[in-house]
Amino acid sequence: MTSLKAKTLWKASVMSAGLAVLAGCASSPEPRIGVAASQPRADLGQDAFNFARPTTYLLRPSDQISVNVFREPDFSVERVMIGVEGNVSLPMLGSIPAAGMTAKQFEQDIVRRLAGAGIKAPQVSINISDFASHLVTVEGAVNSPGVYPFQPGSRLSSAVALAKGLKRTAKTDQVAVFRESPQGILIAKFDYQQISQGTMLDPVLQPGDRVVMGTDGLSVFWEDLLKALPVFGVFAATGLGN
Repeated sequence: MTSLKAKTLWKASVMSAGLAVLAGCASSPEPRIGVAASQPRADLGQDAFNFARPTTYLLRPSDQISVNVFREPDFSVERVMIGVEGNVSLPMLGSIPAAGMTAKQFEQDIVRRLAGAGIKAPQVSINISDFASHLVTVEGAVNSPGVYPFQPGSRLSSAVALAKGLKRTAKTDQVAVFRESPQGILIAKFDYQQISQGTMLDPVLQPGDRVVMGTDGLSVFWEDLLKALPVFGVFAATGLGN
């Protein structure tokens, strides 16, 4: 019975210590009142990451658009995807370039083409129905890693929220963001706690970004240990008070 009592008390103490650690991890950082940090840190490779959201949107491959030509249903299309080569296929006009233009620029291009095809004073409206080019991969110590669509202008903190937030094992000062560039894959490091406090840039995401949340080895140990403990057995053991 003494052995059982000692074993049970050991389990209870480990459980208590583990819960204390997890409780400490669960506390949120105190935000800094005032204007949040907006300047990238060169020492962490953040130079290619911006705080300001873009004021214009350029069409991209995989985006889906609608094309409406007023009183010309034969030239209109309810939904069409921009192909990987950057073109769209429109009725009566064939395959024409779209990627790299704003919706307004693309409208003007179609107006010019329709006028050349004999349509008098064509009126065209372009709407983006799906920003399907905007995908971010979120990996590491998040609750639901995966590939997520996001709206233009979303930030790094939004990617973490899409992945259902941080796991208890997250190493919040080791967030790596991988981004494609003409020079190759750029890698920048961020501190999620500082982002939450407003003391570090919360960068605007770009299509194709990959976010990797680091893992704390000590937290992994505690998480694995707590999973392995027969929790109900700790409190159900008999003879504890003998």
